[in-house]
Amino acid sequence: MRAVIQRVSQASVTINNTIRSSIGNGLLVLVGIEDADTQEDIIWLSNKIVNLRIFNDEHGVMNVSAKESGGDIILVSQFTLHAATKKGNRPSYIRASKPDIAVPLYEKMIAQLETDLGKPIGTGEFGADMKVSLLNDGPVTIIIDTKNKE
Repeated sequence: MRAVIQRVSQASVTINNTIRSSIGNGLLVLVGIEDADTQEDIIWLSNKIVNLRIFNDEHGVMNVSAKESGGDIILVSQFTLHAATKKGNRPSYIRASKPDIAVPLYEKMIAQLETDLGKPIGTGEFGADMKVSLLNDGPVTIIIDTKNKE
């Protein structure tokens, strides 16, 4: 799994001119799923996301997690995170999982984040044409790949 984690002061996902999810302070997480991903990847990534100390403490130092700060999360599936651009100018998405594999893993990731965060999270809709809006706070953007554990 690959994830792009952005600390936001606000974010939303709109589908067909209807807001699907909206948060204030928290994290907007874009996640790309590949066939090799397992429950172990889900557990590791979810734990990492909710416990990343990227929110400011009382001294203005990034030392507080989303879980500790009470921040919210929106999780959006984004197959383009597995784009291969080595050959030519048209990206290949061969590593990105097809819906029959990706949807169940995405749903498991939602459930794991909700468990680890201790509250419901916002989502996009798998396969939908989504308009994602965010106000990146910092800016703070972190990229994680579970296969590299970084």
